[in-house]
Amino acid sequence: MARIVLVGLAPGLHGANRTARPFTGDFAGILLYQTLHRLGLATQPESRSSSDALQLRAARITNAVKCAPPQNKPLPEEIRRCNDYLQAELSRCGDARVLVALGRIAHDAVLMAMRLKRSAFTFAHGAEHRLATGQYLLDSYHCSRYNTQTRRLTQKMFGEVLERACRLAGLAQGAARKRP
Repeated sequence: MARIVLVGLAPGLHGANRTARPFTGDFAGILLYQTLHRLGLATQPESRSSSDALQLRAARITNAVKCAPPQNKPLPEEIRRCNDYLQAELSRCGDARVLVALGRIAHDAVLMAMRLKRSAFTFAHGAEHRLATGQYLLDSYHCSRYNTQTRRLTQKMFGEVLERACRLAGLAQGAARKRP
């Protein structure tokens, strides 16, 4: 059962679109899986394919858009078309205590899927929003190559958001390792 749901942007052309696992085989997955592993939310620090031994613990990863978009940036129409899928996935994860939006597009897509007004929940890295469902929405800059190479997002900044997600989800650091 996922206590934390991470919502990314879209499958990467050379990543999830090829490997069938979010953030697998692309640069953004390096920081993501290393951090999840350090926190006990993943069984190994790297994912190369959907058939490798990596398993998530108390976490789930999804995307706002289900197809690899041109120039890796989905158009508003694509986000709207895919939002029913995100809404259905989030409703299946009703036991999740924390939703982590990886970037503004994911943040806005989560709000759309939950029928919440964007004006009531401003995106900012590290922002924490308490939702009427009792869940939390945490924001992080996306762990893309661009954001990490320009230092807009550092390993420390990203780790702090996911550590906060663990605390809000009731998972002490490393505690997820003990969960089935």
